[in-house]
Amino acid sequence: MNVTQIPFQNTGFFSKIMSHYLDQNKDIQPFYNQFPSIEGFQNQIETKQESFSLETRKTLVNALNEQYKSFTISEKTRNNIALLQEKNTFTITTGHQLNLFTGPLYFLYKIISVINLCEELSEKFSNKNFVPIYWMATEDHDFDEINYFNFQGKKVQWNREDGGPVGRFSTEGLQDVYEVFSEHLGNSKNATFIKELFEEAYLKHDNLAEATRFLADSLFAKYGLVIVDGDDAGLKQLFAPIIKDELQNETSFTAVSKTISELEKNYKIQVNPREINLFYIQNELRERIVLEKGIYKVNNTEIQFSLEEILQEVDNNPKAFSPNVIMRPLYQEVILPNLCYVGGGGELAYWLELKQYFNSVNIPFPILLLRNSVQVISEKQQKKLNKLEITLEEIFLSQEVLLTKKVIENSAIEIDFNDKIAFLQKQFSELKVVAKKTDVSFVNAVNAQEKKQIKGLINLKKRLIKAEKRRQKDVVDRITLLQNEIFPNQSLEERQRNFSEYYLEYGISFIDTLKEVLQPLALEFTVLEL
Repeated sequence: MNVTQIPFQNTGFFSKIMSHYLDQNKDIQPFYNQFPSIEGFQNQIETKQESFSLETRKTLVNALNEQYKSFTISEKTRNNIALLQEKNTFTITTGHQLNLFTGPLYFLYKIISVINLCEELSEKFSNKNFVPIYWMATEDHDFDEINYFNFQGKKVQWNREDGGPVGRFSTEGLQDVYEVFSEHLGNSKNATFIKELFEEAYLKHDNLAEATRFLADSLFAKYGLVIVDGDDAGLKQLFAPIIKDELQNETSFTAVSKTISELEKNYKIQVNPREINLFYIQNELRERIVLEKGIYKVNNTEIQFSLEEILQEVDNNPKAFSPNVIMRPLYQEVILPNLCYVGGGGELAYWLELKQYFNSVNIPFPILLLRNSVQVISEKQQKKLNKLEITLEEIFLSQEVLLTKKVIENSAIEIDFNDKIAFLQKQFSELKVVAKKTDVSFVNAVNAQEKKQIKGLINLKKRLIKAEKRRQKDVVDRITLLQNEIFPNQSLEERQRNFSEYYLEYGISFIDTLKEVLQPLALEFTVLEL
């Protein structure tokens, strides 16, 4: 096993806003409080400890014990739940959709990031406790995003009617998915484990939330992972004052809109708020709450409330009110003694819209940490890279750039026209000195001719490279095939492949290896040669 760390910014897969965040660029600094460093965590601990009550801790622990009531859980997870009652215990949280069989690989990287960060912080702050949290997105409704996973280039899909919060979906129908998936696994020891894990999770639990809890717990219970389901009446009761404020004052819309007006000057906006950022949910229903002429209506239904009635509904039935993407982060921070949210680039981009909203409701804004990313390179693939003289850093180049670079390097003739263009520019620079001594029309003519000749050289270079690619077709084809194999659909494999592909080959050692090598605070992309 070889491990290579590459700065995130050098991989080409991260947005401007994330690159600036990682570089602590001054343009992005107003949109967060603490950067993910040991000093940042020290400050965050002090802030959170002052603001998080023992009463909230008690409610949280009671809710978790109820959620785990029907599960056999590890001693470490049980201890971590109990520790949440203590004022010196804090959480590190990641969230993820309830993707079928975990969905893309990065689910594992998110979970391991929070586990490893908790362990690192425990070493730095020995008088504190740190608990890794996986927040299940049980109230989401985007079923098309979670109803499949990819296995060896094929889509394994669960077909059923959409509607309501996905965590409440019945697991009925997954027997058919299991049978199709099993046919592709074989009968090895690792294949047997994968089959049993799928069967135990989805065929022996009644809904998707329980199935996902079992699945994540089976993979990570020995590390003390605690899994939170926000679709919980007790936890929603803690959030009720924020819900009422949102309904009466549209606080999130005002605060986030103000932030966006500043953020959009330099960055692309990830999400936009609505006037009311809440859904009303039932088992088969998840619809927006809208305010029309003083009446609160549940979109696409006949359900409606006066102000007095909807505030009473919050008291009587808080579970029916579900925060959308703008308010869900706040819900998490209200009910957890959380220091840091670990997420992908897209997630953190919308979190950066929320700091002012958090300030307006007096909830500490957490540290934001970009999750670990991993690219697995097999021994066979590494041999091919070596033979083609492609470095691990170069494999992240866009395919066109990579092919052009290697064709130029392998060419027997001089293709790099940069020296020629520089020489041409020098000649025209001298000509411009002469031109300025004549008249303006001559200066314009010189500039036009310079532009024309440089453009001609660039076009000649393009034609020469195109001809070289035809001449080096074998090399071009080999590079293209290899890069497409490493990056399915020219995307990071962590967004395409499911963990079962690697588990089938390497077994539990795959997860153990990830646990060993991932360093959350290093802020680097890991290339793992297995």
